Amino acid sequence: MGYKKSKKKWVLGIIVAVLLLGGLLRWGVWQPYLIPSPSMEPGMIPGDRILVNRLAYRWWAPNRGDVIVFAFPMDTKRTFIKRVIAVEGETVELRDNKVFVNGNVIQEPYVKPGDYPPFGPEIVPVGKVFVLGDNRRQSEDSREWGLLPKNYLLGKAWVVYYPFQRFRFF
Repeated sequence: MGYKKSKKKWVLGIIVAVLLLGGLLRWGVWQPYLIPSPSMEPGMIPGDRILVNRLAYRWWAPNRGDVIVFAFPMDTKRTFIKRVIAVEGETVELRDNKVFVNGNVIQEPYVKPGDYPPFGPEIVPVGKVFVLGDNRRQSEDSREWGLLPKNYLLGKAWVVYYPFQRFRFF
């Protein structure tokens, strides 16, 4: 009889530990987000669900091309998702429907084709990044509300996990 009680305690203990660990990982490391707008089309569409690594920018700086989730500077209760285009010390300019960083055109196979207005040139100061949506015609981004302070970064997008047919890593 004692063996069955002991076995039940072990199983219950393992289940509780797994649930606690899963909860800590979910809320501490991996955070789910819903894509609400077309600003990141074609790579992410409204209704896509993504997982974001919330620890990514605690130890590493953002890099050009990173897809990030951040607190919207005009209303920090809202979260946005955009792509890092230029980092500290770089000069960014948009003209002729191309993005130039430090005078060189960057390759952007992820961008939804279309016309968008010129911007810059502007030098990205220390502590900030320049972000754009992949769908430049339908994106509120650094062109509109300015450079993003790095302390607003919440994490780096890691994977589209739903709908399943759109599953992919960034």
